[in-house]
Amino acid sequence: LDVSGTSVVQVTATDADDPSYGNSARIIYSILQGQPYFSVEPETGIIRTALPNMNRENREQYQVVIQAKDMGGQMGGLSGTTTVNITLTDVNDNPPRFPQSTIHLRIPESSPVGTAIGSVKATDADTGKNAEVEYRIIDGDGTDMFDIVTQKDTQEGIITVRKPLDYETRRLYTLKVEAENTHVDPRFYYLGPFKDTTIVKISVEDVDEPPVFSRSSYLFEVHEDIELGTIIGTVMARDPDSASSPIRFSLDRHTDLDRIFNIHSGNGSIYTSKPLDREISQWHNLSVIAAEINNPKDATRVPVYVRILDVNDNAPQFAVFYDTFVCENARAGQLIQTISAVDKDDPLGGQKFFFSLAAVNPNFTVQDNEDNTARILTRRNGFSRHEVSTYLLPVVISDNDYPIQSSTGTLTIRVCACDSRGNMQSCNAEALLLPAGLSTGALVAILLCIIILLVIVVLFAALKRQRKKEPLILSKEDIRDNIVSYNDEGGGEEDTQAFDIGTLRNPTAVDDKKLRRDIIPETLFIPRRTPSAPDNTDVRDFINQRLKEHDTDPSAPPYDSLATYAYEGNDSIAESLSSLESATTEGDQNYDYLREWGPRFNKLAEMYGGGESDKDTS
Repeated sequence: LDVSGTSVVQVTATDADDPSYGNSARIIYSILQGQPYFSVEPETGIIRTALPNMNRENREQYQVVIQAKDMGGQMGGLSGTTTVNITLTDVNDNPPRFPQSTIHLRIPESSPVGTAIGSVKATDADTGKNAEVEYRIIDGDGTDMFDIVTQKDTQEGIITVRKPLDYETRRLYTLKVEAENTHVDPRFYYLGPFKDTTIVKISVEDVDEPPVFSRSSYLFEVHEDIELGTIIGTVMARDPDSASSPIRFSLDRHTDLDRIFNIHSGNGSIYTSKPLDREISQWHNLSVIAAEINNPKDATRVPVYVRILDVNDNAPQFAVFYDTFVCENARAGQLIQTISAVDKDDPLGGQKFFFSLAAVNPNFTVQDNEDNTARILTRRNGFSRHEVSTYLLPVVISDNDYPIQSSTGTLTIRVCACDSRGNMQSCNAEALLLPAGLSTGALVAILLCIIILLVIVVLFAALKRQRKKEPLILSKEDIRDNIVSYNDEGGGEEDTQAFDIGTLRNPTAVDDKKLRRDIIPETLFIPRRTPSAPDNTDVRDFINQRLKEHDTDPSAPPYDSLATYAYEGNDSIAESLSSLESATTEGDQNYDYLREWGPRFNKLAEMYGGGESDKDTS
């Protein structure tokens, strides 16, 4: 506050005494604490400032004690006190001030645009919005190179790079920065301008910079027929540092995988190392690298675009494959095909093709439509597919660019049978088959018959192979005569697992399918069912009947228990062969009669005869 006596607050005290009785209720106010800054009016209790130019920045809080006393303040009167806390509020009566008149900052020349160099700050004794400051650059030789931004939360001015810096161009910049209050109270204009300035000097530091190309990109145009090693263009770069180091150029091979181009490392000249072909690739996008020889890590890249210009080095050809035919009843001058051509080249004036025949043809001619198409016409009446089924017509196609390119395409013209409207019905394929007297249907039928016969032969051979069995007698010396035919000798009377003797007593039981339990059959089969013998048929006749059936059936396996020789029968010429009966005979048995039975019993005779010899020897 700059004026004394300003009212601050009024305090009021009450007295319960009767105000009409003398001075008992008359109250007088006085200040006990707070002087010399404040005073109080005795009668009203209004507290006022006592000093001019009270400054919040010096002291903000005050405590004032006020006394109220009755009896008009005389001796003997009663009193009471109260405490009043007074706070001075702020006004914008202080301008911002920079603590330094000159500020020095440094920044590398490689700093990108937008990099913060440093900050400046002006102090303001006020608070709140009265202390808010706005910064600006008002003068200096770097006003176009730098910017300053006010940071609201910290009330600082941040200086940033506005344009790229170059140590070799300029090394020192001087800025004049101003700080000004944004909320100025007109009552305090007399205190002077509410702003301040300072000088900011910015030093640019030298950095080893990479090379700089003369252009941001390069475009070279070259014809596709140039010779190998021809220079198509040159890129240039320099070292921006004061040392000016030598530079080495190279191609990024990821942009030239086929290695069509190369570059001189010393002067940056780009030349061809392989033939060019516009029809394969019209554009080549290269990347050239420039690096200092002393510091290869500092490198710069630049795009190089190579456009391949066209040269007339391709001959025109048929646009598509033409399946052409002529009717047997065609007349002279009849249109049979319209042809067109394409060319890989792309001349500036557009494509223009000419069509002609390679030689005079008595059957067909070509007529150029002068619109890059041509018509194939017949030159005579009637064609016969029996005489000539196919004609080959060479057609020459040429362009009009320099140098002129031409090619010969051959049309294959088939002779076909057509209806009255010229629609194709059949061509030379059927015509070649008809003179032989066989139609397509007949050939198909013959082929089917051959296939059926082959299938029948294969099936018959398979059945024959299935029915074929091994011979029952393996060698001439095998002594198992009838036994071998059943492939089993039997186990004798004590072998109860080889057969069921009840079957002999009950012939009707043979109708059931029963397999042997002591061996595993090699092939399962279904036995032939025959009428059962009457119950009164002799067992011997039954066995003979079964033996006859097995002997006459070469495919019947020998696993039927009826094939065992558990029952010998009567009136055998060879008498009994049982070893059990021989054992009960007194004396030695003579087996020489076995030799009289023939060669089949030779081995059996040797076995028994040999036994006697061994016995005599022992």
